[in-house]
Amino acid sequence: MRIDTLALVGVGLIGGSVGLAARKRGVAGRILGVGNRPEVLQRALSRGAVDETRPDLRSIADADAVVFCTPVNLIARQVIEAASACRPGTLLTDAGSTKAAIVRDVEGRLPPGAAFVGGHPLAGSEKQGPEHASADLFEGRVVVLTPTIRTDDKALSLAKSLWESLGSQVRLMDPEEHDRALAMTSHLPHVTAAALAGVLPSEWRGLTAGGFRDATRVAAGGPELWAAILQANADAVLGAMDRFDNRMAEFRLALTSGDRDALLSLLQQGKQSRDGLTC
Repeated sequence: MRIDTLALVGVGLIGGSVGLAARKRGVAGRILGVGNRPEVLQRALSRGAVDETRPDLRSIADADAVVFCTPVNLIARQVIEAASACRPGTLLTDAGSTKAAIVRDVEGRLPPGAAFVGGHPLAGSEKQGPEHASADLFEGRVVVLTPTIRTDDKALSLAKSLWESLGSQVRLMDPEEHDRALAMTSHLPHVTAAALAGVLPSEWRGLTAGGFRDATRVAAGGPELWAAILQANADAVLGAMDRFDNRMAEFRLALTSGDRDALLSLLQQGKQSRDGLTC
C-alpha cells in the first residue's frame, strides 16, 4: 500500500511507531504529525517519525489517511472534527484500546463522504513518548478492526491494507466483543498490576525480583491514559474483575482449608493457559 500523505494525530509511542513503520516500509510519501504539545511534536520530528508538524485538526485537509493515536476519551471528538476538514474518501481510523463507545459516538455524525474504521493494534509498552517508538512495534502483531453494518467497505479494505503494510496481522471483531475481550486480556491485567504494586510496602521494594517486576510492569503506564481506558470500558472491566475475584476466592479457599489438590489444580490451570499463549 502507498499513501501520499499520512497524518498522525498524537505522536507518542503508538503514533510515533506508526510513523517510523510507515517510513521504513515506504507506506507514505509524507507523514504529518498533529498534536497540542510542541515539545512532543519536535521530538517526533527529530526521531524521523514525521516529516512535518501541524497545529490542529483543521490543518490536515491534504491527508489521504488519518490515524488517531490519542487517549480514548478524545478520539471520537477528534475524528468528527477532522472529518469536516478532510476530503471525501479520506480514511479515518484509530488505535484506541476501547472501541464500542468510540464507534458509537462517531457513526452517524460524520459528514457525507467521510468514513471511519475503528482499530486497535495489540502492541505497545508501559513507556510513553516518541523517543520510545519503534519501526518494528507492529511486526507480526494483531491489529483488531471493528467494522459495523454502517462501515464503508472501501474504507475497511484501506484500513486493513494500511495495518498490514505496517507489518500487522488484521483481525475483524464486533466493537462490543472487542471490549469484552480486551477487558480480560489488557485492562484487567493493568488493574491487577496497579493493585499489586500499590500494596507493596516501601521498605520491601529492595526485595523485589523478576516475578514481582514482571507481574507489575504495566503498572508503570500513564495513569491519565489508563483512567480513561478503564472508565470507557467500565462494564466489561467490572465483569472481568468479577471473574478474577472468583478465582482468587478459590485460591483463598484452597489455602484456608489446606486443600493441596485444589491448589495444585488451580496452579496447573494457570500454567496451561499461560503455556498456551502464542505470542
